[in-house]
Amino acid sequence: MKKVIALVLVLLMGLSAWAMAQEDNSVAAIQEKGTFVLGLDDSFPPMGYRDENNEIVGFDIDVAREVANRLGVELVAQPIDWASKELELESGNIDCIWNGMSITPEREESMAMTFPYLNNQIILYALKDSGIDSLEAMAGKSVAVQSGSFAEEVLQSEEYADFNASLSEVLSYDEYLTALMDLQAGGVDAVLIDQVVAEFRIAGMGTDQIVPVVSLADDNYGIGFRKGDVALRDKVERILSEMKSDGALGEISTQWFGSDITTVPAA
Repeated sequence: MKKVIALVLVLLMGLSAWAMAQEDNSVAAIQEKGTFVLGLDDSFPPMGYRDENNEIVGFDIDVAREVANRLGVELVAQPIDWASKELELESGNIDCIWNGMSITPEREESMAMTFPYLNNQIILYALKDSGIDSLEAMAGKSVAVQSGSFAEEVLQSEEYADFNASLSEVLSYDEYLTALMDLQAGGVDAVLIDQVVAEFRIAGMGTDQIVPVVSLADDNYGIGFRKGDVALRDKVERILSEMKSDGALGEISTQWFGSDITTVPAA
């Protein structure tokens, strides 16, 4: 019996050592291949999107590029189907998901998530003269969400089950700009959306008729890595904290938002 226990302990120690080696290798693997592949929805401004020249730009892109520089590798921004982001990560097509991704218990279970780097809110937007000024006023009306988004998860949560049940229809869109344009045209009564995305898109549309109605949830953004890539996750966290301390992160945030709104702890 003692021999069996000893053997089991040896095997467990071996597995633990192997796991640690795999974790440690995740940073070396990135540096060896020379690229850091970031998966994103390329229609999610100002975090990551295509500009008028069809170039992928955004706050997350600028921050990730600086992180990649400090890792000694090149950043590759890889557009993905947001609804299939977990599969893209697990298959190895991308090294991380970094695009205004909300931290949720489900994502913390399936991925190695970083600490929150920015706090956002999920807000219901409607037309100024629609008479919609509360969740109760949405009874019998339609709301739009982006497929696979945290806003969709919030709407489907138990907390908002009664609100969801009161709606006449929930419309799912591939990206939010179309949803906001439909709201402006009267095709949908409201849009449930990330505040930072809404404010950026609404400003670009040049309208003052789309207004926030009510906030449904706080929305902390994080970066998702494969469960086995803990060392890479930790390395990126350390670099972000260094960037917070040396001012690089605040500078990028100020360029996009007018001030440093990041929640990264300083090194």
